[in-house]
Amino acid sequence: MNFPFYIAKRYALTFSKSTAINVITMIASLGIIVGAMALFVVLSVFSGLRTFSLSFSNATDPDLKVLPLSGKSMFLTPEQLTELKNYKGIAVFSGVIEERALFFYDGKEQVAQLKGVDLNYSKSNQINKFLYTGTWLEPESNQVVVGSGISRRLSLGLFDYNNVLEVFIPKPGKGLIENPEEAFNSAKLITTGIFQVSEDVDDKYVFCDFLLAKELLNYKTNQVSYLELKRAPNFTEEEVIAHLQTILGQKVVIKNRAQLNDALYKMLNTENIAVYLIFTLVIIVALFNLIGALIMMIIEKKANLKTLYYLGTELKHLKRIFLFQGNIISVFGGMIGLLLGIMVVYIQQQYELIMITSTLPYPVQFKVENVVIVLMTIIILGFLAAKIASSSVSKKLLE
Repeated sequence: MNFPFYIAKRYALTFSKSTAINVITMIASLGIIVGAMALFVVLSVFSGLRTFSLSFSNATDPDLKVLPLSGKSMFLTPEQLTELKNYKGIAVFSGVIEERALFFYDGKEQVAQLKGVDLNYSKSNQINKFLYTGTWLEPESNQVVVGSGISRRLSLGLFDYNNVLEVFIPKPGKGLIENPEEAFNSAKLITTGIFQVSEDVDDKYVFCDFLLAKELLNYKTNQVSYLELKRAPNFTEEEVIAHLQTILGQKVVIKNRAQLNDALYKMLNTENIAVYLIFTLVIIVALFNLIGALIMMIIEKKANLKTLYYLGTELKHLKRIFLFQGNIISVFGGMIGLLLGIMVVYIQQQYELIMITSTLPYPVQFKVENVVIVLMTIIILGFLAAKIASSSVSKKLLE
């Protein structure tokens, strides 16, 4: 094993007598370096974009969300509430009432989701940190905080007592409606804040106090649409979910952030895989040059190989010479490309040379798993390329 590696190292670190072979080898090495660098930079960019994209959904989504298995609401018994409060795996939990509602303001109307929240809601997520203007709503009041998209459509301002925002929600029940005015629960609201998270969220939600939503929907005591929970840092997600199932039974569905945004996660993962495959193809093309260089090297060293063969060197050891040589070139090229890629990512993180807007730098994120992915890709593909080239060493060639 040491003998083939020694010869391969000599071949890899010294120039050939043929200028053509040297040029092809240099082109192959440069292709591997550029391919590895490009693959790492692109993976780092997508890691940054992934974190950037998920930061918006994480602002409004809790760690865990408990939904009813069927229907629009669920009931919590006093015993269940006590167990939830005493369970140390939950840092804080919040009951939420949510329903579609019709909003009127100064002759304009808009359908949106009315979301009634309690005092603990702002502790289970970061929505109050995304207030564009104004303040968060006060408990036990008719104050609301609306999304910027809804605010623009209604031309809605803050603390406007001349043109009051009104909300209408159909009353639950059966039978014909004789008087349309009695078909809806309504309330007059005061806008105290406008938030801006993402287009989807800004166009969807109006936050109000939990008791106001309860009154508008005629909900009973301990009746909620769902629960939002923040997990304690010392407990795993699996532990908390398992304990919640024992407390709440099997009539609920518990979802984490990935499950709440499964479409977004699938899209990000698909894009990441597609880009990885595209840039891996670039590396494969570069490795074709490596195969050609190794085959030309084998032809050039044919006389030396014959000498070694007649001196008793086994054919498999002769093949390993060029297998090792190909691996040395690809691994060293991959490592150089990886170091250059890390430098590019570091420079972008520190100096923000490429900007999306005047205030937003292009997001990149260094991840060890991206380093491992690039190295493994180079090692595996480089091994296959060297294996293909070394297979041309045969008895027929040496005879």
